[in-house]
Amino acid sequence: MYPLHQYTDQMGHQIELQGVPKKVVSLVPSQTELLYYLGVKPVGQTVFCIHPSNEFKSAKKIGGTKKLQLDAIRTLQPDLIIGNKEENDAEQIKTLQAEFPVWMSDINTVDDSYDMLRSIGHIFHKTDETDNLIFSTQEAFNRLIAPNLERREILYLIWNKPFYGVGTNTFIHDVLDKSGFSNALKDLTRYPELTVDEINNINPDYIFLSSEPFPFKEEHKSEIAQLCPNAKVVLVDGEMFSWYGNRLRLTPKYINQLNFNIRRNESKS
Repeated sequence: MYPLHQYTDQMGHQIELQGVPKKVVSLVPSQTELLYYLGVKPVGQTVFCIHPSNEFKSAKKIGGTKKLQLDAIRTLQPDLIIGNKEENDAEQIKTLQAEFPVWMSDINTVDDSYDMLRSIGHIFHKTDETDNLIFSTQEAFNRLIAPNLERREILYLIWNKPFYGVGTNTFIHDVLDKSGFSNALKDLTRYPELTVDEINNINPDYIFLSSEPFPFKEEHKSEIAQLCPNAKVVLVDGEMFSWYGNRLRLTPKYINQLNFNIRRNESKS
């Protein structure tokens, strides 16, 4: 019989686990991808846990991040459930915590993501792997070109009609800041709703249209460019700005290419 070990999650909850969990349910796309990266195959995951793509089709789905199928999770009888404060419904998490060990992340900064990686590494006895992942991600951010360049003011939109932007106290804000951009909504917190007039009054240098959670496409880019003619509108990969697991190590390279394209287009205009 394995001894019991106590772990404290990023919301201050304590759980007890007997040995390394074998039957894990993951409620968050970033963390699901991380588990696969570490060689841990969840017995259940959400319909939004699309990476790795080669595992998605055959994986057991347990609903969406905000609308979990609790009975489907109960059927799996997991040793551990891994969720996130922002991405999962608090009442559903409370229900699951009464029945199973639930480890919750709470991530608003890149440093928070490193803390999450360390904790997951300890739980699954994968500390060498997570330490190496943290080191490679930190090194990638250290090689960012963007902070050495003139900062552009960015309005980052995550939803269309109504428009929702990204303010402070968010992971995306911290990634923008570390990437050398200035958040146009630095005086607002979380995800404020914005009118067209408010966006025009903000008058950002650029509007970034994220690929998630709303899937902005080329037609939205043209429409918003007409609504806000003073700003340059750019489609961006939302995963590169908001996924905080092993995918984060790819973000700096993406940001450098994005900055290169921005400055190349500016030089042509």
